[in-house]
Amino acid sequence: MVQKYQSPVRVYKHPFELVMAAYERRFPTCHLIPMFVASDVVNEETSEDGSTQKIERRCALDVDAPRLLKRIAGVDYVYFIQKNTLNRKERTLHIESHNETFSNRVVVHETCCYSVHPENEDWTCFEQTASLDIKSFFGFESTVEKIAMKQYASSIKKGKEIIEYYLKELDDEGLTHVPRWSPSSHSLPLSSPTSLSTNQPELGIVPADSVPLSADARDGPSQDAKQDSNLLQNDSLAEILPGTPEDKLDADYIKRYLGDLTPLQESCLIRLRKWLQETHKGKIPKDEHILRFLRARDFNMDKAREILCQSLTWRKQHQVDYLLETWSSPQVLQDYYTGGWHHHDKDGRPLYILRLGQMDTKGLVRALGEESLLRHVLSINEEGLRRCEENTKVFGRPISCWTCLVDLEGLNMRHLWRPGVKALLRIIEVVEANYPETLGRLLILRAPRVFPVLWTLVSPFIDENTRKKFLIYAGNDYQGAGGLVDYIDKEIIPDFLGGECMCEVPEGGLVPKSMYRTAEEVENEDIRLWTEMIYQSASIFKGAPHEIVIEIIDASSVITWDFDVCKGDIVFNIYHSKRAPQVPRKDTLGAHGITSQEATTCSSLTSPGRWVRITAWSSLRSPARRARVCRLVYDRELLMSSWIIVTSTDPHFCLFVL
Repeated sequence: MVQKYQSPVRVYKHPFELVMAAYERRFPTCHLIPMFVASDVVNEETSEDGSTQKIERRCALDVDAPRLLKRIAGVDYVYFIQKNTLNRKERTLHIESHNETFSNRVVVHETCCYSVHPENEDWTCFEQTASLDIKSFFGFESTVEKIAMKQYASSIKKGKEIIEYYLKELDDEGLTHVPRWSPSSHSLPLSSPTSLSTNQPELGIVPADSVPLSADARDGPSQDAKQDSNLLQNDSLAEILPGTPEDKLDADYIKRYLGDLTPLQESCLIRLRKWLQETHKGKIPKDEHILRFLRARDFNMDKAREILCQSLTWRKQHQVDYLLETWSSPQVLQDYYTGGWHHHDKDGRPLYILRLGQMDTKGLVRALGEESLLRHVLSINEEGLRRCEENTKVFGRPISCWTCLVDLEGLNMRHLWRPGVKALLRIIEVVEANYPETLGRLLILRAPRVFPVLWTLVSPFIDENTRKKFLIYAGNDYQGAGGLVDYIDKEIIPDFLGGECMCEVPEGGLVPKSMYRTAEEVENEDIRLWTEMIYQSASIFKGAPHEIVIEIIDASSVITWDFDVCKGDIVFNIYHSKRAPQVPRKDTLGAHGITSQEATTCSSLTSPGRWVRITAWSSLRSPARRARVCRLVYDRELLMSSWIIVTSTDPHFCLFVL
């Protein structure tokens, strides 16, 4: 598998010419890179006006590998070819490098670019990409990959330190400015002071390990080779071009708002973000949100991409992005839901308190239903994301999760009511799938004897990484050392837990039975929730077809729609026509071209056309059977510039089009 790396944008707050002067001091050898043994100029070309300089250099590295592996390979040094193109007029340096040693067994390629910052011409940007493809290596492919990834991860931080070291050295020597290139000065070297010249004055890159990467991307601690190897995924190598903060991530921004990431973690974030920008036709999630999904899958980009796309589809279907503006908690929740936000913990994380033992879960489920409770919990999670963003700005450090304190005093067998547990499990499932890595710590206090029963029921549905964040205290153990005072400031411990801070979380109590829903309300709950979302619904009388027409403008679209039948069964057909379909008459079924059920196969889509007609009707042979969702996704090439028409003759047929 080809391993990839994409760096963030490293910004040096120094002019391009000064950074190049510092860069020159790394050659022909650099004492800050012990493994960099030597470099020889193989070829050099300079344009007539002196604005462009091309240098090809052969570099030798003493790779830190087991001696046995070196003896098996039969080499002491690993050689790389580096080609540098310096354009003084455009103020850019493009670097390409590849391995010469074992080139038939291992393919290594790197591209780097120094350029002027698009918004400040006195700053310099740096980016790099790299790829590693180990085809065969005497049976030690996995070992070689781990060695390469380990040394590469550590080299990135060192590369940044090297440039800063030489910039400081220049400053100590009194050199704070290098004039820009001009046609009249083309005969001069890049840096006019002779103290800057070396035995090899031309520019070149220094590969820092067995992956020939110019060690200058962004700082980040080295990490275990096995984990680093798992972080790199097979993905397209991005072209290195000067970018703007809007379309590329800056390394300082990552450190300020996302935290300390290793270079390979940064690479996964950048590549997944770029993939979304190129393929996702909708609202791109925030960087913090993307990072949560990567962390939830240990930075396996393929797995993170899969669950993130599923979550984005779910958010669109349920209009979750607008939940805080559109959702208003019913009065029964405001009075009897014993949960609420309460200041923050010692790490600056928002603190949510839930007095589960005082909550009438049975009463809330019977009064509101499972869906309303789920929406309320989703609004809590959305509010938590918003509070994390606010606390990040307030405390000046990345805060991406919150702390939850659950008080179980009063928990009894009433809380194990089966529909209530079922609702809880569904809520956990939805939150785990769409809000990963949002829980920083869960403090469970005053756990009673019945708690192990509840824990046995819900723990299988909780991710293992999430379970590790649980801290459980029985009785009054939370009051001593190692308890609440280790995680929450004493001044904000709620009064019902022995603290001095008044907590505005409702005390709960039994929900009056007069607030319970009637049997008819329970039966119609699903329909009401469907109509609140982006789906369209319709009740159709027999013989009165219903059609929905959707225009597909983008030829590369993938069309997806859902059918959900409340009562009875449906059958539908799909047809193609190059002409616009006529509105069907309502006095006869024959006008709709309804034939047999066999016509519902996808083979009817083999001939491309501009129009697609979907005709659905009731199957009278089993009208009482409940049909559920039928999702159809068709190839984008077959539905270019198409319309979808859905026709139903079922009096109880509800159609939902996404």
